[in-house]
Amino acid sequence: MIRVLVVDDEALIRTGFMHILETADDIEVVAAVPGGQAVRTVQELRPDVVLLDIRMPDVDGLTILADLRRMPQAPVVAMLTTFDTDEYVATALRSGAAGFLLKDTDPEQLPHLVRTLAEGGTVLSSKVTRLVVGGYLDNSVREPAAVRLTARLTERERAVLVLMAEGLANNEIGERLHLSTGTIKGHVTNVLGKLRVGSRVQAALIAERAGLLTPAPAQDEGAR
Repeated sequence: MIRVLVVDDEALIRTGFMHILETADDIEVVAAVPGGQAVRTVQELRPDVVLLDIRMPDVDGLTILADLRRMPQAPVVAMLTTFDTDEYVATALRSGAAGFLLKDTDPEQLPHLVRTLAEGGTVLSSKVTRLVVGGYLDNSVREPAAVRLTARLTERERAVLVLMAEGLANNEIGERLHLSTGTIKGHVTNVLGKLRVGSRVQAALIAERAGLLTPAPAQDEGAR
């Protein structure tokens, strides 16, 4: 079972997400709480995935995210919000969020998105994806720096990075590369460490800026 905690200041949102997710046989919502109870509830119940509202009146979601990321065996965290501005995308993903979902995400997709998070994948709403692809997340990394960072990776780690950038979960990467999920987890840890980033999205952006995601141009027949 995938154990999920929903954190939102609105009781209606909490209840709605809980009912939607519990229609899935492999997902258990262990609690649905307002922001002020989030950290304590994670410590007590140890969920696998936390869906966390980014804007709450009692405590800021980004502050909670930072607290959760400092925990040993921290849960996977995806941010929930009605806002899709680049400011929130950048801050949340730089802080280690594994996803960024708008609250109007299709309810039928939620169980699948939670499974993707639990398997180590990255989930972004379509609007957020456009912002990330547009380069809003990390302007500090330029192409030469990205090339130097990815040069630290082994050939296998680069292959894993490219598939991470496609949004694949660890088990899906393993299927592509004919490796076990445990082996892929080790490669992912090494990739994040060598690139000096805290999330798969940040790693994907570095891969893009290093040119790893751009197919090589076809060689002209006449130039051979």
